[in-house]
Amino acid sequence: MSKISLVVSDVDGTLVTSDKVLTERARAVVVRLSAAGIGFSVISSRPPFGLRMLVGPLALRLPVGAFNGAALVAPDLSVLEQRKLPPETARDAIAIFRARSVGAWVFTSDRWLAEDPAGPYVQKEIQTIQTQPTIVPRLEDHVEGASKLVGVSHDFERLTRCEAAVRQALGDRASVVRSQLYYLDVTPAGTDKGTLLVELVRKLRVPREEIVTIGDMGNDIPMFRNSGFSIAMGNATEEVKRAANAVTLTNDEDGFAEAIERIVLLRALGQ
Repeated sequence: MSKISLVVSDVDGTLVTSDKVLTERARAVVVRLSAAGIGFSVISSRPPFGLRMLVGPLALRLPVGAFNGAALVAPDLSVLEQRKLPPETARDAIAIFRARSVGAWVFTSDRWLAEDPAGPYVQKEIQTIQTQPTIVPRLEDHVEGASKLVGVSHDFERLTRCEAAVRQALGDRASVVRSQLYYLDVTPAGTDKGTLLVELVRKLRVPREEIVTIGDMGNDIPMFRNSGFSIAMGNATEEVKRAANAVTLTNDEDGFAEAIERIVLLRALGQ
């Protein structure tokens, strides 16, 4: 790359540790990017309100992505653009989750809805997005305005089988992707992180070849494809590592900061 103008990062499994901590080293390298004249943004599977805790520490000034690309959000977390799931599609997905004994959540721009406050990974999600779920008796009655559904299970193989069933049943009516081994995300058709990256850089007028992306899961690969240089985390799946131009350390070894220091800033500063 002859020039680097923008770095776009995934959040969970990449920018933060497994315990959802933004390390001081990670925060510091984002400050160094700004000092070097390089923009920084994130595109995450999280809902907009789940990015709140990053805005101040990272001094985010550019729009950010949420819901695996279904929403573009201003730094003040106001929604600039958002796509929503058709209610019938959402209900069909929930029915498949139920038939496969997989937990289900619904996300809108301002709420996380669940049926079981003690269900799988509820406490982890509370820690991640620093928001309590709204508990409802029946999710199917609350899908209006939903941009993301999540199937959740401790049984990763069960979730893999459920993923295949959801893909087959919904076809081109939705995008279906794993954002974590334990989360199966269903978002509006045609949305992914790569599509949103294209929209973001169009707004910022940044050439594709001047963008560096970094991530760890399969939902980050479309983002890799639409950037000039891509970096996989050390904890990434083998599929993601093969799709990237470089591999850094894991998220629990400050792999994000390592990549920015040893790849991005060294290239940008011509060292």
